[in-house]
Amino acid sequence: MVVLLCRLDLYLPGARSLKEKRRRLKPLLHRVRQRFRVAAAEVGAHERWQRAEIALVGVSTDDRSLYALMEEAVHWVERYAAEVDVVGWQTELR
Repeated sequence: MVVLLCRLDLYLPGARSLKEKRRRLKPLLHRVRQRFRVAAAEVGAHERWQRAEIALVGVSTDDRSLYALMEEAVHWVERYAAEVDVVGWQTELR
């Protein structure tokens, strides 16, 4: 069994409150979960209006396919909407 954690550092230009930040993140996380069948949650920068750290976690028996899935998910988030910019991302195999 292979577990892959992918952390994404996001910038939310124009977000003026935590409520607006969460309004943007909630549908994004929901769609990532549905589309890629991974766990997704906000895990950092909770009190910063224009920043967010989210984590995607997947489980598989094949690490290569899991890396490919996560890379596809990250690129999908990059294209998802003009309201969210991916500043950086990293993966960690467990």
